[in-house]
Amino acid sequence: MTNHAIALPTTRAARAIHATPAIHAAPASFALGIGLTNECNLACAFCYRDPDRLDRLTLDQVREVMASVPVRSVNLGTGENGMHPDFRPMLAFLAAQPMKLTMTSNGHSVAMLDDEELKAFHDVELSLDYPNEAEQDGQRGAGNWALLHRQAERLVRLGVSVTFIAVMMRSNFSRLAEIAALVARYGAPLRLNVYQSVRSDAYALTYEEYWDGFERLFAETDVIAIGEPLVRAMAGLPPRTGGCGLGTIRVTPRGRVQPCVYWPGPGDSLDALVEQGAGIVESEAFAAARSLPEACRSCTFREPCRGGCAGRRRLHGALDKPDLYCPIVRGQTRRLAIRMAPGRDLPKLDSACTTIVMARS
Repeated sequence: MTNHAIALPTTRAARAIHATPAIHAAPASFALGIGLTNECNLACAFCYRDPDRLDRLTLDQVREVMASVPVRSVNLGTGENGMHPDFRPMLAFLAAQPMKLTMTSNGHSVAMLDDEELKAFHDVELSLDYPNEAEQDGQRGAGNWALLHRQAERLVRLGVSVTFIAVMMRSNFSRLAEIAALVARYGAPLRLNVYQSVRSDAYALTYEEYWDGFERLFAETDVIAIGEPLVRAMAGLPPRTGGCGLGTIRVTPRGRVQPCVYWPGPGDSLDALVEQGAGIVESEAFAAARSLPEACRSCTFREPCRGGCAGRRRLHGALDKPDLYCPIVRGQTRRLAIRMAPGRDLPKLDSACTTIVMARS
């Protein structure tokens, strides 16, 4: 890739953004992601979890985590958490805490819970990556499409907020708006994360697919939130005050602490989180997740972008370089036209490099 000079700010507003210092102080509370287990009843090729070993947190570990830092929300992700043998006592403990509880599931964990247990969740996320049954079941397993829709209907009936989540990847990037339109029948938004090459780059987007995917998506949906840094910058949105490296903490089934669910390497120990509390954001991994590449320091979009997705840069062994999807270093701009949707109370709004949209009625 050829590096081009990065544009300096030219307007008063741009100069103000450029001059704004990065925020490093620990937030009043964290968005906490907990992987109770890496077990799953499915074996999706694009999943980031490690399928070669079994890891589980204990209830005592979960209690320790919750006592370590102020928490505003907890999302249960990574594996299919309902497969943990102590899932129910863990759920009972978490449901009693003064925070918002969410879970990401392929439908299996939702189906195993009774109605009262499901009412403990502020929002339940269901994983849907394709707009039709054949492709969804072909990728995830026979019957998954039907299971997702049954559970979505059930959640709506119970009055539990439901969100659908998709991985934006080579096989679906041009059809995400179709998924958003499909799930709108449940009053549900679509949350999407760009595929990260944790285990393979087989589903990774090319530069053009990345930008074409977002342009197509925003042409047919309204935006609730944009956390994907480059997209946020190109859409003209202001800098975030949370996100990876500052406002989010991820605890893996191995009992390790990471700034991002995709962050490679061993991370910090659970003991470090217990001992340091909110000070964990000053650890090496969290500081790295906030790092700004030298080439980005003079960029007009420095503050809203911060060099792009740090997890992706780290996965590609290029933490000190701009995000591989950056248009500025290619001598381009990819301005995105967006229309904002009414705000929604979704705990994942400030979590990770995610984007949340709602189909237009």
